[in-house]
Amino acid sequence: MTREEKSQVIQDLTVTLARTNTIYLADISGLDALDTSNLRRACFKANVQLAVVKNTLLSKAMEASDKEFGELQDILKGNTSLMISEASNAPAKVIKEFRKKSDKPLLKGAYIEEAIYVGDDQLESLVNVKSKDELIGDIITLLQSPAKNVISALQSSGGKLSGILQTLSEK
Repeated sequence: MTREEKSQVIQDLTVTLARTNTIYLADISGLDALDTSNLRRACFKANVQLAVVKNTLLSKAMEASDKEFGELQDILKGNTSLMISEASNAPAKVIKEFRKKSDKPLLKGAYIEEAIYVGDDQLESLVNVKSKDELIGDIITLLQSPAKNVISALQSSGGKLSGILQTLSEK
């Protein structure tokens, strides 16, 4: 790879890192061609971009980025695959689902909305992180709940009130 090509890759990675708030680093070494293809297919279905990157180029892109990646630069050793998604928990779900058949990929670390997760033991907590759409749905449900309770109370008490009035008028 020529110096110009490396420079272009670093520039492209820097733009990609600046655009997204969900970045996962995984180790997919040891997967054969069929498993790698299946992982790529699973990533595609989950709307996750998967790319194998050179550690030095990714490290330089992280340095050039305006984001603070902290400890993630220290874990750039061995094989590294970059997983990028709009949904913060989508890559974790892909990894967890894929691990039902294989012991790979291993999670090296993740950067989600300025929070940094390091180590494979963080996978379960990352699966449970809610996406933006899920959080909005939860908020809407919480906001609707009091209104539903008020309407329900008014409807039920209205029936009780009319029943009481009817009983009193009959007496």
